[in-house]
Amino acid sequence: MPTKVKFTAEEALTYHMEPRPGKFDVTPSTPMTTQRDLSLAYSPGVAVPCEAIFDKPETAYDYTNKGNMVAVISNGTAVLGLGNLGALASKPVMEGKSVLFKRFADVNSIDIELDTEDPDAFVNAVRLMGPTFGGINLEDIKAPECFIIEQRLKEEMDIPVFHDDQHGTAVICAAGLINALRISGKKIEDVRIVLNGAGAAGIACLELVKSMGAKHDNCIMCDTKGVIYQGRTEGMNQWKSAHAASTDLRTLEEAMKGADVFLGVSAKGSVTQDMVKSMAKDPVIFAMANPDPEITPEEAHEVREDAIVATGRSDYPNQVNNVLGFPYLFRGALDIHARAINDEMKIACARALADLAREDVPDEVALAYGRKLTFGRDYIIPTPFDPRLIHVVPPAVARAGMDTGVARRPIVDMDGYEASLRARMDPTANILRSINTRAKARQARMIFAEGDDIRVLRAAVNYQRGGFGKALVVGRENDVKGLMDAAGIGDAYPEIEVVNAKNTAYLDTYKDFLYQRLQRSGHDHQDVHRLAARDRHVFSALMLAHGHGDGLVTGATRKSAHVLGLINNVFNAQATDGAVGVTALLLKGRIVLVTDTLVHEWPDSEDLATIAERGADVAKMLGIEPRVAFVSFSTFGYPVSERAEKMHQAPKVLEQRGVDFEFEGEMTVDVALNPQAMAQYPFSRLTGPANVLVVPARHSASISVKLMQEMAGATVIGPILTGIDQSIQICSTVSTSNDILNMAMLAACKAK
Repeated sequence: MPTKVKFTAEEALTYHMEPRPGKFDVTPSTPMTTQRDLSLAYSPGVAVPCEAIFDKPETAYDYTNKGNMVAVISNGTAVLGLGNLGALASKPVMEGKSVLFKRFADVNSIDIELDTEDPDAFVNAVRLMGPTFGGINLEDIKAPECFIIEQRLKEEMDIPVFHDDQHGTAVICAAGLINALRISGKKIEDVRIVLNGAGAAGIACLELVKSMGAKHDNCIMCDTKGVIYQGRTEGMNQWKSAHAASTDLRTLEEAMKGADVFLGVSAKGSVTQDMVKSMAKDPVIFAMANPDPEITPEEAHEVREDAIVATGRSDYPNQVNNVLGFPYLFRGALDIHARAINDEMKIACARALADLAREDVPDEVALAYGRKLTFGRDYIIPTPFDPRLIHVVPPAVARAGMDTGVARRPIVDMDGYEASLRARMDPTANILRSINTRAKARQARMIFAEGDDIRVLRAAVNYQRGGFGKALVVGRENDVKGLMDAAGIGDAYPEIEVVNAKNTAYLDTYKDFLYQRLQRSGHDHQDVHRLAARDRHVFSALMLAHGHGDGLVTGATRKSAHVLGLINNVFNAQATDGAVGVTALLLKGRIVLVTDTLVHEWPDSEDLATIAERGADVAKMLGIEPRVAFVSFSTFGYPVSERAEKMHQAPKVLEQRGVDFEFEGEMTVDVALNPQAMAQYPFSRLTGPANVLVVPARHSASISVKLMQEMAGATVIGPILTGIDQSIQICSTVSTSNDILNMAMLAACKAK
């Protein structure tokens, strides 16, 4: 079971403040660099699409971002589990929701916080903004106003209006219920369902399962006052009354006897083990209260091994997570220019999710979650980071929208549409998620060598509190505590372990080991003592060599070449030992590995072939199918140059070695990365743009990486040290705390 993530208020505030306040920026999607660009983007060129839209309003989807823009709108009257915080305090949540739209379905989204609790004023404000957006996502609005607002906006607007607190939960709940009933061998029209929690989400859940076939009289809704039955007057409203059952049952405990399904959107502890015992054979229990469920899976399984349990928590199997629904519902709705999101589209989404959970899970998903996922009692709902969601769910939603007549522009080529959805996936996000999950599964003891740097200390704290394993910080206790106190993270000091030459019991062992390695290299006992006791890089490497840690991260305070030289006192990590440095560049949804950026100064053709193999190994570790290009200023022998000859010969060396990955060269960078340029060489063995670039020398690798980092804003991970038997990662001196944490997670993935 995953470890519950711990964080401080200071960390949460820092996350929202750095590198810039908030969670997203707005960037242009068209050129904006010349006077001509300005003339086209604004006056006078912009007049042309304005007139076109005036003549044909539907062309707004062609000439503006309306067709890929959703507003996340709230008044902050029901923020998460925090209650009525008001519009301004709800903004961090709404920004977060906007980012989720972009991350999971490439839907642009803007958050809007309306400072009113008057439903009429709220409806009027949203209605007047209709021309701007392709859809409206309502969020965190208290009941019963949320019902009134959503219904009126649906009636008055011609774009999808969707209250995610209601329908998002309902869709994922329905998907899980389809599969839970399939496993238990029951039909939805036959089962007895008990729902506890008659708020927005609960009512939406019951409405959706009824529209899927559940019978009204088989569904019992409960609130804090008990069963909602026909004739009850206390605490009632029109939305509850619609689900009042003809029954003599009056309490949740009575209703649970013989029930097949429990759906909970209520409060912690509202379901007891005795209630679970009283349920029918193979009971389905969806305890979706957050942050703590009505009953935990452990408690339920303790009394009923046959129970199928889902919660809203990520640290239990079968998480009912809204992010499985709303991004893909809107993606499908936007792509058909839908007028609404109707029940048929929601049911199509639920069924597509249920179908996906029954399919074989790809290795990349299992790799990301650190375990094999197979359809069954502990896997009835897909995981949020399943890359298939983007091309499976939106087509199902779009088809349902077209079949029910809400599509303004039906999709003709559905195969082409699915292919376009696959291309929307950002591979870098999945790669980072995979690293994160594998590191968490490994639980490595990570040595952070530079405890005198606050960036390193922040990374160590995040590693520890992120649930990745034990953080071992090399430094003086007083210095480390002082830095952490000054940075506002002093409360984490007792959680990490500070190690140094004075407090270790192994210093003599370390010095004996080091003397045996260095005595024939001009080092006497005094030299060895200075290295082992006073140099943190060497001391950290000695810890790793003796199994007193599982991985090592260093390099944030000294240049990488110098650090590597110090590490070579303890390990064999030179070019002749097969060591290679691989740097990952992440930019605009692409990832390219540049190698060698650390070890080989001027490699020959044999070295280059080895570097290519090491680069391919790192690509595979990251879940990427390697396509290696040997890059130069010449392409396939032209222009002829002695300097390019080794790049021409290196692919022939790989041919002789019989490697199992794609490679080609030599070629210029544009031929390696640009499909149009590559198309000029149809004989190329690469089936797509290269993702591993082998460059002629370390200086050209360094120039390439730093140029991309500084001029293009690429995210840099590395250099990743590979080709040696130990898990050591060397950061750059400009690394942020997050960069250092990424390197620690990479080291954890390689740890023995």
